[in-house]
Amino acid sequence: MNRSRPKKYRKVLTIAGSDSGGGAGIQADLKTYAALGCYGMSVITAITAQNTCNIDAVFPVPEKIIAKQLDAILSDIGSDAVKIGMLFSSRVIEVVAQKIKQYEVDKIVLDPVMAAQNGVPLLDKKAMEAMRSLLMPLSTLITPNLPETEALLGRCIESLEEVKSAAKDMVSFGPTNVLIKGGHSLKHPGTDVLYLSKKNNFIILKNNYIVTENTHGTGCTLSSAVTAYLARGFNIKTAVRKAKIYLSKALETGSAYRIGKGRGPVHHFFNFWD
Repeated sequence: MNRSRPKKYRKVLTIAGSDSGGGAGIQADLKTYAALGCYGMSVITAITAQNTCNIDAVFPVPEKIIAKQLDAILSDIGSDAVKIGMLFSSRVIEVVAQKIKQYEVDKIVLDPVMAAQNGVPLLDKKAMEAMRSLLMPLSTLITPNLPETEALLGRCIESLEEVKSAAKDMVSFGPTNVLIKGGHSLKHPGTDVLYLSKKNNFIILKNNYIVTENTHGTGCTLSSAVTAYLARGFNIKTAVRKAKIYLSKALETGSAYRIGKGRGPVHHFFNFWD
């Protein structure tokens, strides 16, 4: 009889929308978790009909079903870290926030998805305030890109100093740490700013800018990689650095591939097959 203790998975939950094309959303998150040695679980908030070219339709999942998914996972399996992506409506945000409090979940990475790369809105206007007031105060880290940061703060951001100022202002909504992604920056492409509020410390993270059309799901992949590394026990600073390295390699490897007629995905499993 084997009396040794059973091994434990590093359990990571994603709360997000489903991408039928497999490049972003739930699918990208689960691929990232698997690639980084974690057991992935999912709560689907919306079903999208999309591919590399467009999002043709978004079908919100009823709030009751979202709550049931959260209850099923958190009452039984639990989670070592949680990534929150596309939520779509203020009511969904309320449900997710309530369940996070109920089950005392920590290590929460919030990726405030507001629109797809082609501009299709994925968060209604009423939901933005709910996200600021209900979810951000519960978050260990939020990972907005520049357009999302501008929308949340209501102002234009261009220089690196303005990005730093924006990160400090984002902390006023309640998150412990802020990572503003610079992929949309014309002046500083590939440069992210991590603000650790408790230490009042800025960390500038630079990677070689990779020229590729295959950028679908980069935001989802980065935030889920950070979440996976947090579940594995790394601190915020290390988790973000390692996630940036992972994404850069996924972008670089994925740049050699062609799939679909539009923007393809990154290569999540570059460590396993090429």
